[in-house]
Amino acid sequence: MKTYKVGYLVGSLAQGSINRLLARALTRLAPPGMEMVEIPIRELPLYSYDYDADFPAVARAFKQAIADVDAVLFVTPEYNRSIPGALKNAIDWASRPWGTNSFARKPSGVIGTSPGAIGTAVAQQQLRGVLCFCNSPLMNTTEAYIQFRPGLIAEDGTVSNDATAEFLGNYMKELHLFIERVLTVLPRED
Repeated sequence: MKTYKVGYLVGSLAQGSINRLLARALTRLAPPGMEMVEIPIRELPLYSYDYDADFPAVARAFKQAIADVDAVLFVTPEYNRSIPGALKNAIDWASRPWGTNSFARKPSGVIGTSPGAIGTAVAQQQLRGVLCFCNSPLMNTTEAYIQFRPGLIAEDGTVSNDATAEFLGNYMKELHLFIERVLTVLPRED
């Protein structure tokens, strides 16, 4: 079985982010054949096309981290019914300069958690629109809008609710199958 390296971006910069907890849980629940690695976004400056001629080292390293993975998983909160500014900024860096879009043909998944009853549904929908523009094949048939409750996910990523753990485990299995299908049809050019 081939192992796929999946980079995940946590859309929140907060140290105590519930989406960071969700990312830990997803890493624990990933099936064999998936290697999960965080691609940090915290240090990226605000994007401007003024940088296009000479990206700062942190942005070059960020683009290289995306190039080094087979797929990307976005774990995002919802801020004011939208995606967080830090996550949008990271996407802007990765997709520029024109003609060097790091997400082109790279399979991706979107998930998130929030205390609200609809989870991160609106932010995820907006993120899907951005990723479609970036030509990133999206796992659309399996969606996950997780309503966070205190104690749902421990610091080590253990999920306390069996039904939620099963749901998230199935999400990760579907993501693995999706990545395999996409990369069979659109193999990576190394």
